[in-house]
Amino acid sequence: MGSLSSRFQSSSQGPEEAAEGTSHKHRCECKKRKRNAQCDCDSEQEEDDGRLDTPRRKKLKSTSRYIYQTLFLNGENSDIRICALEQQWNLHKVYLCQSGYFSSMFSGSWKESNMMEINLEIPDQNIDTEALQVVFGSLYRDDVLIKPSRVVSILAAACMLQLDGLIQQCGETMKENISAKTVCGYYACASIYGLDLVTKKSGLLLIGVIKRGEVMELLIKSSDLFVMQVEMDVYTALKKWMFVQLNPSWDGPIKQLLADADAWLCKRRTDLCDKEPFLNTDDGEPFRSVFKYVRLQYIINDLASARILERDNILPPDWLTSVYKNQWFAMLRTEFDNDNGPQEANKDEFELSSMRCGRKLTKDGDYCWRWTGFNFGFDLLVTYTNRFIVFKRNTLSQPCGGAVSLQPRRHLAFRLRLASFDSRGKLVCSRSTGFQLLTLEKDQEYVVMNLDSRLLTFPLYVCCNFQYTSPHPDHRPDSPEQDSAARCAS
Repeated sequence: MGSLSSRFQSSSQGPEEAAEGTSHKHRCECKKRKRNAQCDCDSEQEEDDGRLDTPRRKKLKSTSRYIYQTLFLNGENSDIRICALEQQWNLHKVYLCQSGYFSSMFSGSWKESNMMEINLEIPDQNIDTEALQVVFGSLYRDDVLIKPSRVVSILAAACMLQLDGLIQQCGETMKENISAKTVCGYYACASIYGLDLVTKKSGLLLIGVIKRGEVMELLIKSSDLFVMQVEMDVYTALKKWMFVQLNPSWDGPIKQLLADADAWLCKRRTDLCDKEPFLNTDDGEPFRSVFKYVRLQYIINDLASARILERDNILPPDWLTSVYKNQWFAMLRTEFDNDNGPQEANKDEFELSSMRCGRKLTKDGDYCWRWTGFNFGFDLLVTYTNRFIVFKRNTLSQPCGGAVSLQPRRHLAFRLRLASFDSRGKLVCSRSTGFQLLTLEKDQEYVVMNLDSRLLTFPLYVCCNFQYTSPHPDHRPDSPEQDSAARCAS
């Protein structure tokens, strides 16, 4: 009975006691396991605790997107207005101070620190309104999408406003999109704005492209090429480049390069008794596509330069014959057909065929100059004085070595650009008038540009494009010149 009584007592325990007994038994079994084994009950407890500590994500409206839309695009609660390139942005100083440019402006003793509206002077011609929109907008959002086709303009604006993060992103975009098509522009841009990694990477590709002549072709035909002095210097540069490509072992001093190139051409003609123009030979064939973009009409208008072309015998005769013919007709139209110059805007024609010339101003002072060559009686004097650049149509007031037109009015298409660089070759300032049409009477002066002394740095490079005569049609048998001559003969 004792044993039976004991069994009854055990089975008659309450639920709490039974549970406690079970728990005790379970603990005992757990203790019997290996020390490194995990207890199931402990695991379940940890999972429950983990659920309590895990945040539940719910997609809310992006704060960055709200700020961009409300403050930047809508301009709500704006406390400053920025005006540049004939456009306005209603912005906020607290966001603009992310820019080193504006941070210095607002925290210093500049007069702009207390102004409600600021007019920005944009010294870099690479900067446009679209680039400013992207750069200002980047101050109000976390990420910026940069198109490879727009990266140069955005980089220029970011450098001006001193936005290091955006500058770095532009550099990454350029490195990822360097190709034979973009390498020339990216290399020049990286050199100007100090992106050394981009310069190094694009420079490696540039070496290969130069050997194929592609980059020279892009440079020579570019409407943005800065030509120092006159078009003859473009031809001379190509002649030296061609000599180095054909004589890769040459390692003489740069000052000797032109003389060695001329001597090599002369020796070749003498040794081979070859009267064939060099570009028509097998060795010269690869260079035809580059030389064809030299604007020969502005070389043959100078006697000394025309004689050098004839002596070098690089260019095919039919190239020169066509240019001489076109220039002769242009002179006749100016003299007998009252062609006073372009009067209608034709920017495409201007970009392709305008005269390219330039001048380096080493220091501030007074300068007055003209570019040599026959310009159809239009003696144009260029003056720099007191930060003004002035054009003057000279007729009677100053001596001139060539013929001068006495027509009451002459028309001119032009574009003037300025650039200055620091000691590392980085662009400091650039300005451009853009494409313009101008009418000048006898001895009339015209102020082309008034420069801001705060942005002026020397040496200053001045580059001009000019078009003195109206664009002319092809000289076909049924051309107007022939019809006019027939009428005069009758």
